[in-house]
Amino acid sequence: MFAQIPASMTRPKADGAPRIIAVANQKGGVGKTTTAINLATALAACDKRVLIIDIDSQGNASTGLGIDRSARSVTSYDLFVGRAKAGDAAIPTAIPNLSLVASAVDLAGAEIELVDMDRREFRLKDALGGLTGRFDYVLIDCPPALGLTTLNALVAADAVLVPLQCEFYALEGLSHLVRTIERVKRAFNPRLDIQGVVLTMYDKRNNLSDQVAADVRAHFGEKVYRTMIPRNVRVSEAPSFGKPVLLYDMACRGSQAYIHLAGEVLKREGRVPA
Repeated sequence: MFAQIPASMTRPKADGAPRIIAVANQKGGVGKTTTAINLATALAACDKRVLIIDIDSQGNASTGLGIDRSARSVTSYDLFVGRAKAGDAAIPTAIPNLSLVASAVDLAGAEIELVDMDRREFRLKDALGGLTGRFDYVLIDCPPALGLTTLNALVAADAVLVPLQCEFYALEGLSHLVRTIERVKRAFNPRLDIQGVVLTMYDKRNNLSDQVAADVRAHFGEKVYRTMIPRNVRVSEAPSFGKPVLLYDMACRGSQAYIHLAGEVLKREGRVPA
């Protein structure tokens, strides 16, 4: 799969700076963190240098990559309060080409602290300076809310990838997020765009999954990836072993879906002006 992707279609930006993609959805339980860590793993397997920034106080991306809490001495909280740059906070994972800025429980109070800070919407963007030449892609795993930490991610990002669960209220939540993205684009970040929408927890035995998928494609057209991430027990089990599902069980349907998704992401990124 990966060998079929031409190198010319997987380039970073022309100035050598990484492409920054926020993985965001204000709804919880949609497979956002699972998508972030498994997409990052698949991109790293494509020889891309990838950094995940975990800005969710629950720290699920950090745990899912096997990073013990004792190893999280410099975290994404330090980025928001100006104590560290992302390059200083990045730690290697067990996966070649994949690094992480871990989360901290202190992030739970960051929403209140940020209110009175200078450049409160740009704290994360400022902390991402200095990554040129070190990474090809930065994926920001956002919390399930549209607060100041997520706003910081949208201001810092080039694009947003939206995991969307195949459930009844999916489109209602997505329309809210789209309005937020448009407001951020007008007020803070004119380059921001939706990189793509990925349907998660798809169950082919459930007619509702097919109906939701059809409705989302009718509204968003080519923005919706062809690859759908299925409900899969191996995907659910992998985080408890501190591994992405691609390492836990490469052959399972969930792993294969994320490999195909990575191929689609890279091809779509190849059409982005450098």
